Amino acid sequence: MARKDGEVKRSFGTIRQLQSGRHQARYTGPDLRRHKAPTTFATEDDAKNWLRGVHREIRDGLWTPPGVTGSVKGGLTFKEYANDWLKHRLVKGRPLKDRTREHYQDILDDHIFPELGTLPLKSISREDVREWYDATLIDRPTYRAHAYSLLRTILGTAEDEEKIPANPAKIHGAGSVDPVHEAPPATLQELDLIVAEMPDRLRLMVQLAAWCALRFGELTELRRSDIVRVDGRTVIHVRRGAVRTKKQGRTATTPKSRAGVRKVNVPPHLNSAVRDHLRDHVAPKSDALLFPAGHGGHLAPSTLYRHYYRGRESAGRTDLRFHDLRVTGATMAAHAGATLRELQARLGHTTAAAALRYQRAVESRDVELADKLSAISKVTPKSGTDEPVASRRHPVNRLPRRQPRT
Repeated sequence: MARKDGEVKRSFGTIRQLQSGRHQARYTGPDLRRHKAPTTFATEDDAKNWLRGVHREIRDGLWTPPGVTGSVKGGLTFKEYANDWLKHRLVKGRPLKDRTREHYQDILDDHIFPELGTLPLKSISREDVREWYDATLIDRPTYRAHAYSLLRTILGTAEDEEKIPANPAKIHGAGSVDPVHEAPPATLQELDLIVAEMPDRLRLMVQLAAWCALRFGELTELRRSDIVRVDGRTVIHVRRGAVRTKKQGRTATTPKSRAGVRKVNVPPHLNSAVRDHLRDHVAPKSDALLFPAGHGGHLAPSTLYRHYYRGRESAGRTDLRFHDLRVTGATMAAHAGATLRELQARLGHTTAAAALRYQRAVESRDVELADKLSAISKVTPKSGTDEPVASRRHPVNRLPRRQPRT
């Protein structure tokens, strides 16, 4: 029976026909690794005969891995090591968040263990990693980069612990990918149209996502006590975020990094909107959610999106995801003059590179910059010449004429 990759499953080994018409034979040896025949075969029968010979060597105890003298001990498998790594992994001294741990486990179970899980950790080679990468998540480049980065990190830890001599995950550029989705920021007019289409209880949620660059999980966990007035200004204390895990459902947790805990000043033009929302849509208790679901718990994304999608359609921006409002907020803050460090603090990022990913250049801004550059140059040419003033020699810089000697 032929598999999806074109290989024919046999009692021992597999055979597939290449585009050239020749046949390739592969098998899994006693070392739990996949091996290929050193050459391809003109016919399928030739490949079968080669596999029979290898099978006899294994049966009679005469087999050794290609290019290796003697047998290879199995030892610790990659799956065993990776599961232990995931259980004890620390990032800056803190254990992984439940949602992150679940995400890593899903990647391992679905995309790494099937090909590499049974291999002895010490036996994994660059060729193994390359073959795995070439066949994994080809149609999902972002998820593929995540899977490779996780594999590289686990093997890097194994190298640090001297479990393996060197990290075999050395594919240049495999851990990064160009963003597939990169929508321009919303304009103020588009933002007003989206907000107008939202129900009253969710309008402020869209405004805070854009003007304060807050994440969905942070917004859905905001409570009355997180909104304070300081010297006439409205300040949001971001302390937690809502996440969904398989075991616990939607629950509150602390941010992944310490930078996520922050104070965000609300632009003054939203003060009345915040005040009205607290009065009309938030329970009086200090721990009452700002944007609760109908059942009183955390708001689900689908509830918001049902209204948000109508809003973005009315604005002619069907490409604008809710998370892109955070991009809009970051871009507006940058245009307002925020330094990179200030932008990091407002967004809750630990690195400058993370903050930069949320900035977008827009054509109108480039026109404005061009006009400002022209103003800086202070071009005031004389009639009949286009020579800038800055390039002409000023009289005060001229050397005095030498006086004749007497």
